[in-house]
Order: sequence, then C-alpha cells, then structure tokens
Amino acid sequence: MLDDVLGLEIRPIYRNPDSGEVYLDVLRRVRQRVTRALKQAFFAFALDRTNVRPQHYFVLGRKSLPQHVWHVDRQLADVSSQFKFLLLVTPVNAERSWRTFAESGYAKEPRFEYRPLATDPLLLKRRLLAIRTERIEDPTLAHVLRQTQDELDRQITMLDDIGTRRFLPGSLQVYGGVEAPLLELAHELLRRLPESGEEQRDTVTARVFARRANREIERYRRQVKGFAARAIVRDDIYAGLLSTGGNLYIGRETKVAARRVEALLQHEVGTHLVTYYNGEAQPMRLLKVGLAGYDGLQEGLAVLAEYLVGGLSHGRIRTLASRVVATDLMIRGTPLPELFRLLTEQYGFDKQVAYTIALRVYRGGGLTKDAVYLRGLVEILEYLRRGGDVAPLFVGKLAADHIPVARELLFRGVLRAPPLRPRWLDDPQCAERLQQLRNGMTVLDLLNG
Repeated sequence: MLDDVLGLEIRPIYRNPDSGEVYLDVLRRVRQRVTRALKQAFFAFALDRTNVRPQHYFVLGRKSLPQHVWHVDRQLADVSSQFKFLLLVTPVNAERSWRTFAESGYAKEPRFEYRPLATDPLLLKRRLLAIRTERIEDPTLAHVLRQTQDELDRQITMLDDIGTRRFLPGSLQVYGGVEAPLLELAHELLRRLPESGEEQRDTVTARVFARRANREIERYRRQVKGFAARAIVRDDIYAGLLSTGGNLYIGRETKVAARRVEALLQHEVGTHLVTYYNGEAQPMRLLKVGLAGYDGLQEGLAVLAEYLVGGLSHGRIRTLASRVVATDLMIRGTPLPELFRLLTEQYGFDKQVAYTIALRVYRGGGLTKDAVYLRGLVEILEYLRRGGDVAPLFVGKLAADHIPVARELLFRGVLRAPPLRPRWLDDPQCAERLQQLRNGMTVLDLLNG
C-alpha cells in the first residue's frame, strides 16, 4: 500500500541487515513525499477556497532555514576550499613524461609526479567528520549535505592515495565507471566520425587564449563588478585548461584551434566561472564549490554551450567519445602504452593528442572523471527534451538530482536569482538551436548540426 500511495518503489533488499541503511533511506523518501503531498494539498486549497494566488506549491515552504543548516553548509564549504582536487591529481611532469615515453618507442609506462599536499588528509578528515549533518531535520537538505560530506570524505582519501592502486576504487565511488549504453554511444560516435586534423591547422597560443579569456571575463565584470575571475597561464601545467577556485588556469604549451576559441570561452568562462560566481553570491556556500556529483551536469552544460555557439566540432565530439573508451579500458586494466596504441592506430588520433587523453585517465592512479563529459551531455539533452529550463542551472554548481531542490529554494526565496547570465542565453541564434534540442535531439543528431 505504501508504495502505491506515495509512489515509492520499496523492495525488501538489505545489503547490510545490521546497518539499517535501506530502512533509513526509505524513511527519508517517505518524509519527502509526505511533505510534498501536504504542500500540494495546501496549494490546491489556497487556489480553490481563498483569494491567495501562490505561484507554485514550493512557495509554501519556509522562507528561511534553521541556523544549523547554514552552519553545516559553511563548515563543508570551508573543508572543500582547503584543496584543489583536480590540480593536485594532475601531473607536474607531463612534458618530461611525454618525452621519456616517446624515447622508449611508446612502450614504457610513464612515471607521473604530483604536487605536494599542503594539508594533512587525516586532519582534514577529522574536521569533515566532526560536522553534524545528522542534526539537520529537513530530510531533503540533510540528504544533500550528507551526500556532499560523503563525497568530500572520498576525495580526501583519494588525495592520500595518489599514485597508488587504491586511487582508482575511490575514483569509481566519486565519479562512477562507464555504463554499457554510454560506452556503446562512444563507440558509435568514433565509428561515424572520420579522422581529421583540420582543427590543428590554425591555432592560437596559451597567452593569446588567455587574453581572449580575460576580455570575456571583463564583459561579465561590466555586468557585475564583483566578478573577480582571471585567466592565468601556468608554467607548472604543460597543456590544457583547468577552471578551479574561480579562476581559469591555462597550460603554457596549450594550443587552441582558432575555430574553437569561442566555444571554449563559453565552456570555461560562460559556464564554469559564471556558475562559480553565481554560487558565491548565494547564501548556500556549497553552490560555489559544488554539491556532490555536480561534475556531470556542469560538464554537460559546458559542452551544450559549445554546441549552442556553433563550436562543437566533430573533432571535439571524437575527443569526448575517446575519453569514455579510454576510461573504460583503464578500468579494465589496460596498460597505458596499449591504450596509446589503440588511440593512434585504431582511432587515428595524433600521438600527442592520444598521450594527453591517456594521461588524463591514468593520472592519480586512474581517474574516471573524463567519462562525465559525454554522460553529462546525454543527461542535459534528456533534461531539455523533458521541457527543462536551462537558466536555473546557473544558480551554482549542482548535480541533476539537485535541480528540484534548487527550484524549490528559489521559489521559497531561500536562494537568489543568479546575478550572471551566460552571454549565449540572450543570443537569438542560440535560442533557436536550444529550441531544436527541446524537440528531442540526441548526441548522434548533433553530428548533423
């Protein structure tokens, strides 16, 4: 009866009978559904029997949250700000390791070196696990904050495990693996898209791209003076782009295809830096650093921006697909030299491009994050097909599961409307493309766009 009344699928599966884990999750879901049902009932009553005209049943929730929620939010955000995860798991000897690998005839496993940790992981864990998330009464917020606490715990463990075999299991817990449908899509994309080096014919250097990025940042700063992001060329990053801590870091040897500059500006500045600032402007600080599992939605949104401004080239799609295939092979235990050979001989990638793809998935000891780009794009297209609105996704760094929570908090006035809008949201051509996506386009359909 309970599953019929509340729409819950309750199955008697107990992976750990002594922990009560499944039982507690069912109670949380029951409380969420009962709370929602009561709000909907009061909303219908107000419309039918009173002169009050609430915009949505969400507005019937509390206009403020208990102080303890904000206290926990600040504590979790403070712990998260103590480390830049992606920077720490990115090798500092990428250039040297590439030369050594090439000199070995692409046969010897490269050895990666990493930045020293500035904070003792054990001390960080003590601070993190002392945060009393269990005292939060609101079941939805308690779940969201405990998710984030758990993810931070796993990330800190991964930092302690960099360069060891223990790193990959942690990555699978945080970022997941590669699902069969996603791998099938990646193989289909690589099969359909021809090999091409056209994107490398006309490129801009790291410093030229940094100047373009800083000009883009200045456009947003004219909207909101507090937008303090910067694009910085880093000598300790060989190549690539990395948005972290509200800034864009550019590897010194980065070369960007000229026709891809605008797309990458909207990916890095118009998505990652804008959502960082919008999150910073919210009373919930975790929206700046990111709620648990936010990477998929963030990267999907960023790749969507590339498509909407006309810069999601076939070469870029091939790269995203190759990252999924490479991640899957890495998880299955394929040595890096063997993966490199497959990327160059079977899929036709340039040797340095293939090495960069391999380095990204083998860094730290096996990082599965690179599968989220294509997975996130699939998720955002499905969200649009179901009629989802893009604008609220820029409230901060949140996962797809958190969209209903963010919408409710916006309706209730707990969260503020995002102060910055990406430029492409107001572009008529982008709006037209966005409408086409709402009609049900898939990633394969984008190949013809």
